[in-house]
Amino acid sequence: MPADHFDLRPVATVESALTDLAAAPKQADEGGPEAWLVFAPDMLDALDGLRVGDEVIVLTWLHHADRDVRRVHPRGDEARPIQGVFSTRSPARPNPIGLHDVRILAIDGARVRVSAIEAVHGTPVVDVKPVLREVGRR
Repeated sequence: MPADHFDLRPVATVESALTDLAAAPKQADEGGPEAWLVFAPDMLDALDGLRVGDEVIVLTWLHHADRDVRRVHPRGDEARPIQGVFSTRSPARPNPIGLHDVRILAIDGARVRVSAIEAVHGTPVVDVKPVLREVGRR
């Protein structure tokens, strides 16, 4: 039987011009700004191999999300039928993990500049993974 609890710790924090959750776009391509991912000092070795131009998936912990929600109107549109959160991209869900497909624009020590991301300032980053376009790339 799997463990019912486990430790998850942030590896970085989003540094963004987005500070108002209500004004944040629902998806990055709807007006998300570029932002910095500011990594903890003990994560510097984990950045080895990342390059400007790489596409990565940033996994965040959507710390403002309501974890008790199980059903929502997709995109908050009450004209759309209510659905279970697992069939939507709603941030409100039992484990509010955000997925953000971004491109690395700059790397400055423990700071990584990424393309449009809809995460608000202060959002914890729990992992970064490369986008694999070909089998065996990494």
